[in-house]
Amino acid sequence: AAAWREPRASAAALVGALAAVAGLGGVARPVLDPAWTVLAHLLLALPLLAAVRVPALPAAVRRGSARAGAAVAGLAALSAGAAAATALAARLRVLGEVWAETTPDGDPYAPGAAVTLILLIAAGAAWGTARALSRPEPTVVAVVLAWAGLFTAPVLLGFPVAAVFAAQLAVAGAVGVLALRSSERGVRIAAAACTAVGAASVSLGALDGRTATFAVWGLLGAGCAAGAAYGAASRPVRSGAAVCAVGYATGVLVAAGAVSDLAVTWWALPVLAVPALAAALGPRLGEVRLPVEIAAAVAGVLALGLSAGRAGTLALVLALAGVVCAGAAVRPERRVLGWAAGALLAAATWVRLAEAGVSAPEAYTLPVTVPALVVGLLRRRRDPQASSWTAYGPGLAATLVPSLLAAWGDPGWMRPLVLGAAALVVTLVGARWRLQAPLLLGGAVLAAVAVHELAPYVVQVAGALPRWVPPALAGLLLLAVGATYERRLRDARRLRAAIGRLR
Repeated sequence: AAAWREPRASAAALVGALAAVAGLGGVARPVLDPAWTVLAHLLLALPLLAAVRVPALPAAVRRGSARAGAAVAGLAALSAGAAAATALAARLRVLGEVWAETTPDGDPYAPGAAVTLILLIAAGAAWGTARALSRPEPTVVAVVLAWAGLFTAPVLLGFPVAAVFAAQLAVAGAVGVLALRSSERGVRIAAAACTAVGAASVSLGALDGRTATFAVWGLLGAGCAAGAAYGAASRPVRSGAAVCAVGYATGVLVAAGAVSDLAVTWWALPVLAVPALAAALGPRLGEVRLPVEIAAAVAGVLALGLSAGRAGTLALVLALAGVVCAGAAVRPERRVLGWAAGALLAAATWVRLAEAGVSAPEAYTLPVTVPALVVGLLRRRRDPQASSWTAYGPGLAATLVPSLLAAWGDPGWMRPLVLGAAALVVTLVGARWRLQAPLLLGGAVLAAVAVHELAPYVVQVAGALPRWVPPALAGLLLLAVGATYERRLRDARRLRAAIGRLR
């Protein structure tokens, strides 16, 4: 009643409403569990939120009462959200027992249905507030709370594992559809975030059993693929769904390799099907093409990592990955993948030679380098503006790189000497004819050989000097560089410009 007489009626209504909720809710505290006590306070706050729809009350009273109700509802939702997050975080334990086929033990101290009711009632209150105030923010809150209540309900209520997965997949699918079809940006972002968190949670829980892994990941992958194909959705949502679809496809293939009797290195072969399929679909992917290709490239890197334990398998996977890149490079908009294809195929050759115990890779690389350089020379004669990287880069790298790797592992002096002389000749040719590729490749190899050969002597000299000399020399060097910083910066810019003018 004081709210009608006080000048600051809104503040008086706020304090009075909070006091009423605390007083009435305190009656239930001795007889109810903490979670149910929070629910009782939330139910007492609902009439305060409904005050905004009572025009007979003064505007200040309506505002104060609504703020009090919102504060109580917010605290109740935070309390329930913390309990729900704890229940979901318990799934992290499955990482220590993947495919253990165990049934999770129920928590005797779990809050149970009270948390679910709090979240759902708070979501309904937020939705009603959004309709009453015609503002989008409460709608976003309602979406998050409703998802949290429905998604965690099967876990908190102690449903069987299969029922938990089924219910959570249904909730994730429903909120995913909302993310695809909603016209409000805030709701779309909130729904997409809830979908991602829900999918990650149920995917983690599915790792407890083999059947659950294939079923849950397969359904989630299919759902993400369907979402990526839904053209009416926003581009970021579709892109995220496409990336998730590629991720789930990769995960299913890795799981398929795990259930087989094959060694880990052979799991890479089915995983390579993901980038191969992405390259084959290509332009048909439309707006989600780039995200799919990036995710597929990550799957390809995973395949290389899986095959790294055995040189023969690694060479095979490198060669197949090169073929995939070469196939994708056929399309004009993906010509740059031709470089990746060449690098992968060359790497496959080097790995195969290393596995065979070849100590003189030049016998295998020079027959490739010479024709490649001849072809590059002919192309440059026909098109003087052609880049030296496309004309001479592949041929030079085919011999210089494996020879450099062999020289670094060779304790003798003949190979480094010959390689250094060849690199010096290549560098001088590049400088004489103003060719960028020979100059940079030859210079880099020459510098690497020099470092390899001089490093032992530098270490010996550094060991013979007093310990304070190397730090002192480093300090003098930094001082000299700092004193001439502007001039060095101009020199670096001129050098970069000069290199950029080379062909």
